[in-house]
Amino acid sequence: MTQSPIGGHDGPYPAPVVVAGRVVAPEWIDFNGHMNVGYYGIAFDQAADILFEDHLGLGEAHVAQAGQGSFVLQEQTHFLNELREGEGFSVRFRVVDHDSKRLHVFAEMIRDGDDAICATQEVISMNVDHTTRRSAVYPDWALRRLARMKSDHAGLDRPPQLGAPLGLRQPR
Repeated sequence: MTQSPIGGHDGPYPAPVVVAGRVVAPEWIDFNGHMNVGYYGIAFDQAADILFEDHLGLGEAHVAQAGQGSFVLQEQTHFLNELREGEGFSVRFRVVDHDSKRLHVFAEMIRDGDDAICATQEVISMNVDHTTRRSAVYPDWALRRLARMKSDHAGLDRPPQLGAPLGLRQPR
């Protein structure tokens, strides 16, 4: 596919890409007095929309024009610190890997004020054609952008949550 991008940019990309200015909404608070587990997913997803639209050009405008977009295949979240009503936070993204159809992204949710990592999210997504509902190769321009972002992020330290297995750890 050779269509032209309608958004985003060709880099260089910040390492990591930071989506700032997020705030914990009152309706996101559960009976424990902190952000409910489900709203972490919403917060990560809303920030990812900005990454895809403003940086990669693979967001809503691209989906509407090209009739294809990213579907999440696998996701894992680690909850590390609480977020409470009204607290500000940002989300830091890095491209870990990609191929012609799939993308591996890691994100950290950072609390404003003390820079505590409150949660991490690791996602594998696939580009999907909306007509066939089958996987589709990313456009050439998108593959170049993904490669550039992966390269720009290659020097970041590996977070301990990246690729972590799920299971109970036994005391030694």
